Amino acid sequence: MSPDASASAQPDESVQHDSVRQGRPAAHPSLPGALKFYRVAAYITGVLLLLLTVEIIAKYGYGYEVEMFGDEGLVALTPDGEVEAFNFSQAILIAHGWFYVVYLFASFRIWSILRWPFWRFLWLASGGLFPFLSFVIESGATTIIRQAIKEAHTP
Repeated sequence: MSPDASASAQPDESVQHDSVRQGRPAAHPSLPGALKFYRVAAYITGVLLLLLTVEIIAKYGYGYEVEMFGDEGLVALTPDGEVEAFNFSQAILIAHGWFYVVYLFASFRIWSILRWPFWRFLWLASGGLFPFLSFVIESGATTIIRQAIKEAHTP
């Protein structure tokens, strides 16, 4: 195989970068990875938010917290303020808070690569605020972004 034939078999990265410079940010080479990172962050944040919702209902609606590895066994509902072992309720609060920060970073990364208007960033970021919304927004955003990637790679 001649050197010219092997070079033509490789995708020309300069074409991708030129299309980004010409106002086609969906052709950015890091967008597929950013989308995957966003999707994982959205699912983790969504699941933690659902757990947090159940925890808030248990704590403020019924007066119980979830205790793990205590005298009552592996997992037990303990009256609020009487948890002596691992407080799973508090762990859910902390985990959701930190993963929401990761989710915001993933949303910012998508938003900045695609050069979307600011309201789109707010739209993406709102997914971690309300139960089930991260799944809905992730689905919508993934559809929009995949379509933009597809359009960017068609001549």
